[in-house]
Formats: sequence, C-alpha cells, structure tokens
Amino acid sequence: MSFRSSVRSTAQEVTIGGKRLAGRLVVPDGARGLVLFAHGSGSSRLSPRNAHVAEALNDRGLATLLFDLLTEAEARDRANVFDIPLLGERVMETVFWTQDEPATRDLPLGLFGASTGAAAALVAAAAVPETVAAVVSRGGRPDLAASYLARVRAPTLLIVGGDDDMVIGLNEQAYARLTCEKALVVVPGASHLFEEPGTLDEVIRQAGDWFARHLLGEGS
Repeated sequence: MSFRSSVRSTAQEVTIGGKRLAGRLVVPDGARGLVLFAHGSGSSRLSPRNAHVAEALNDRGLATLLFDLLTEAEARDRANVFDIPLLGERVMETVFWTQDEPATRDLPLGLFGASTGAAAALVAAAAVPETVAAVVSRGGRPDLAASYLARVRAPTLLIVGGDDDMVIGLNEQAYARLTCEKALVVVPGASHLFEEPGTLDEVIRQAGDWFARHLLGEGS
C-alpha cells in the first residue's frame, strides 16, 4: 500500500513525554491543521493503514503525528494494550506535547483512532474538550470509552466496516451515548481492517472531509 503526496512536507522523528514515546511528525508546507493518530491493539506508529491515511491527509494540507502509545517494554504486557485510561492519558500527554511544539502549537487539532486507539482518543477528547476540535474512529471500539462518551464535545465521526458485524453494534451503542455533533458511516463490503479494494480509500475520503470541515472550516 503506497501513496505519494504532491504537497511538500517536512518529516521528523520525535520523542514525546517522560516515557520518550516514539513518533513521526509530518508538517506540509502551509499546514492549517494537525491530526494525531492513536493506533489499535497490536499495532504501532508504523501501522501501514494509518500511514496511508496520514499521507492522504498531508495532501489535503493537514499535519499528522503517528506515535507509539506504549514503550516496547509496556507493549509486551497485554494488559497495557487494553488499558483504555492509560492509553487515553498517553494521547492527552501527546496533545500537550503538540501544544508546546513550535511547528504544531497554533494548529487546530483532530484525533484519528483505530480499534482500541479510538477509545483512547475519545477519552482524551473528553478530558481536554477545549483543545480537540474533531475525532474520527476507524473500525474503532468507542464502546470501551463508554463512561467518557457523554463528555465528548468534539464533532465525532465513527467509520465501521459493513462486514464487521459485532463492531457495527458496538459503534451503534457508542453513537447513542454521544451528545456532540456526530455521524456513523458504514462502509459496504469492508471488514474490520478495511483490507478490501477501495474500502480504505472511502475511509480517507470520509475522514478527510470531516477534518476539512471541522479543522479547516471547509464545506461547513
């Protein structure tokens, strides 16, 4: 899976917080917004699907930050992988890092979460509502953030695969709990990982339009 952006960008490897979490920050020339990616269980900042989405967002003038939610040692403990409050704290810590980073501190911020990372993103959005301007979940488990959902104020888009039956139901339950501006999109023929031809492209289109609207004020 590859995507080559037509927009000139500056890319750098970064370390975040006291745990020195590894990240990759890409800032296109003239960036007007920033999207922070929270990966799912068993994945990392190197997720090829998230990287593909990030590159497409770069092409729309959005900076992106993909980062590891856990250190290598922490990730070896499976309990940490599903510790949503811990993962939410790591997303919040990274949000604060972006506010101190000269290249990103003035950019409106969105969160993109996949699988358990979607729950972590929603926990962070609930905790810092004045900072997070939009959230997108791809094949996410927003139900794992159930006690936080009513406190989310950022416009939230839930994207789920049409063949991901169990996760559709969990997303519908979470959608009902959200009180913010919200949308639920079911992509026909897509499984949990959106591996089928054209399905990840639909995620990119939906997420790109959501962030363009809520971070950049386009099409609103």
